[in-house]
Amino acid sequence: MTKGVPMTPERPTTTPAHPGVRILRVGERLTLPWRPRTVVVVVVLLVLMGILAVLTLAWGPMGTSPHDLAAALRGEADATTTFVLERLRGPRILTAIGAGIALGLAGALFQSVTRNPLGSPDVIGLGAGAGAGVAVSTLWWPGVFPAPVGAVIGAGVAVGIVWWSTGMGFGSPARVIITGIGVFAMATAVTHYVVAVALRDSAHDLAAYLVGSLGTRNMQHVAIIGVGLVVLIPLVVMLSRRLLVMDLGDDVAETLGAGARTTRTQAIILAVLLAAAAVSVAGPVAFVALTAPHIARKLSRAPGPNLTLAAVTGALILVSADLLAQQAPGLAGLPVGIVTAAAGGVYLGYLLVLEWRR
Repeated sequence: MTKGVPMTPERPTTTPAHPGVRILRVGERLTLPWRPRTVVVVVVLLVLMGILAVLTLAWGPMGTSPHDLAAALRGEADATTTFVLERLRGPRILTAIGAGIALGLAGALFQSVTRNPLGSPDVIGLGAGAGAGVAVSTLWWPGVFPAPVGAVIGAGVAVGIVWWSTGMGFGSPARVIITGIGVFAMATAVTHYVVAVALRDSAHDLAAYLVGSLGTRNMQHVAIIGVGLVVLIPLVVMLSRRLLVMDLGDDVAETLGAGARTTRTQAIILAVLLAAAAVSVAGPVAFVALTAPHIARKLSRAPGPNLTLAAVTGALILVSADLLAQQAPGLAGLPVGIVTAAAGGVYLGYLLVLEWRR
């Protein structure tokens, strides 16, 4: 060992704040927290998601057989298989995975820094704002702003109103949630007015988008959510160490140099951007951001945001819901948001009963 030259640890270390957490150091500036149990659960969920993805591609009258899928992987697919994979079901499944990852991460970030187990970006009116943006853009600028652009603008306006109305930015979780409920109500009222009064003829198509839909997705949607994840996930990774310290409380976080107010603001901004990316390609799909972090915590049996597991869980939820929306009797043809809303509503009721008993 050369005198005066610090050596990088060869093995991951643990953090005293969370004894079950190991820290993997990448270079001198980046540290990645991880848990052995979480790694195992993530691998299992990825395998399950792969199985569901194959079923989504293979099931139904336009499905492709496993033999055709294998041929496609070798670059030997026929024209029909290529059409299904590149135009019909391939973009749909990839969009579902990308949007699920974004929503899972958004919910985990939001619940972690607000310390609210029932919190999600939907609580601050992001989904409702996206719906209002689609409705207003369809009414005033038909054909000028596509639905995804209107959704992102509406979500941005809703979050901006929350940020301005609290008087503290995103520093106070209680004010953010209370103000968000008001913004949600106003945005929902705008949407209902537009649908009921101004857009009666196109209300059916608009309603499908407002609940969240993966129908008619294409590779452009895949590219949008892919670019969003490539840009935002590294920022989430850089924030992950400070999120672990935030679990100990604001005072301890400040003492350890985490900067509680700054960390909370950055986490909520990232959660909003991730949710907006998902809304831009799939519409305001309900309850994925709420349920994915809860399921991730139960599977990992560990405190903290469980970011990786929440992301994989969100993708698995959306892929499962999309498969049901396409193939389940009585659900076939429905927007995927209806499936997630039904399942999420039941899960929300379970969480409320559990919190009441506690």
